[in-house]
Amino acid sequence: MIELKTPAEINKMAVTGRFVAKTLAELSSIAEPGMNIMHLEKRARKLIEEAGAKSCYWDYAPSFGEGPFRNVICLSVNDGVLHGKPHDYVMKYGDLLTLDFAVSIDGWVADAARSVVVGNGSEEDQRLIDSTWAGLEAGISAAQPGSRLGDISKAIGDVADEQRIPVNLDFGGHGLGHTMHEDPHVANRGKGGRGLVLKPGLTLAIEPWWSFTSKKLSVDNDGWTLRLADGSNGAHSENTIAITEDGPRVLTTLD
Repeated sequence: MIELKTPAEINKMAVTGRFVAKTLAELSSIAEPGMNIMHLEKRARKLIEEAGAKSCYWDYAPSFGEGPFRNVICLSVNDGVLHGKPHDYVMKYGDLLTLDFAVSIDGWVADAARSVVVGNGSEEDQRLIDSTWAGLEAGISAAQPGSRLGDISKAIGDVADEQRIPVNLDFGGHGLGHTMHEDPHVANRGKGGRGLVLKPGLTLAIEPWWSFTSKKLSVDNDGWTLRLADGSNGAHSENTIAITEDGPRVLTTLD
């Protein structure tokens, strides 16, 4: 079932969204070569506690993971593009790190992801990150009231197609509100003019992710981390938005 939110409820989600954006900004800024990624996990736990927030990941046990997930943030490195389970790993110069974070505050959820290069990375990896961000911005721009869900997917897919990037359709964006994953599913490629009509009050997490060379995934031995099957690096950009009468409103922002 899809629940449309009132303007007041969207404002409450924006409070959560600002905390999510602030946390991701801090963690991204302190990630450096020589740091164990468990430091980022521990810092995220502290920030959640201080904010009186609740992790959407802790004890999460979906069918696609070997649950329950006992961490508060997903940290994916290099070819580990999605659902990265934090573990004892010391970051190196040039690692491509993705941070995916979702919490609830006062019962309202926000979800976002950022990919960054640790230290001095390759131009190719930065271009990959930039491509997912371009896909995210295109998807958000297409999320206009009265448009269709397929318009978002097409806008994201068009960015990928321009660079001949293969797109996996198994995992994508989603609705959210009181819980992290709600209807509808938002594919990262699709046909415009099709699907659900976008109405004011609809809240979505839009999240392009991909690599330059492969859309096939394999599951890590930890039962959670999804890796690109060809070993290539992957990137992931995500924001929570609300459809409003005036257009899309990004909720996971520091503004």
